[in-house]
Amino acid sequence: MNEWFAVITITLLAVLSPGPDFAMVTRNALLLSRRAGLLTALGIAMGVWVHVGYTLLGVGLLMQQSLLLFNGVKLLGALYLIYLGVQMLRSKPATVTQAETPATPLSGWAAWRMGFFTNALNPKTTVFVVSLFMQVVKPGTMLAQQLSYGVFISAVHLVWFAIVACCFSAPAIRTRLLAVRHWIDRVFGAVLVSLGVGTLCTIQIDAC
Repeated sequence: MNEWFAVITITLLAVLSPGPDFAMVTRNALLLSRRAGLLTALGIAMGVWVHVGYTLLGVGLLMQQSLLLFNGVKLLGALYLIYLGVQMLRSKPATVTQAETPATPLSGWAAWRMGFFTNALNPKTTVFVVSLFMQVVKPGTMLAQQLSYGVFISAVHLVWFAIVACCFSAPAIRTRLLAVRHWIDRVFGAVLVSLGVGTLCTIQIDAC
């Protein structure tokens, strides 16, 4: 029972704190469509299982003890965030006709994939899941119960980011902001680049 209380509390605090996942869902829901936002949220929820999976297999413990391996994961995550951010920073102003229509939609697979890799390569989620399972979950906890923790963590991500997608894809909000969507894209791009650069700086500090 104490484990469940800790898992629930830490998960809610981690999911509600802003980060790359929040930025990606908000951007896709606001500039593209509710469907794109929801599929991005689903991808994020599935990406959580990458972290849960390697933690249960013992790689999480190895990552916690190996600075080189952990820095490698951070580097991949940072480069992916910077790549996405740069693509958004290159967004150009829309013409009068384009400003009245939604941005070119992503395919369902592309939206899901964007959410999945944003979370799977998110160092914040790596630290959260590895720390949770290493520090809170007891060694004697049954595998079935540990899997149930993974289900809960994934479900919380799905529900929260689905709510975010629905809120930011509301017609009243989107209609007002579509005309300046290139600036919105650039803002989110700057956020992702800054998060990626911040992660790179953390790697340099750790390596010293």
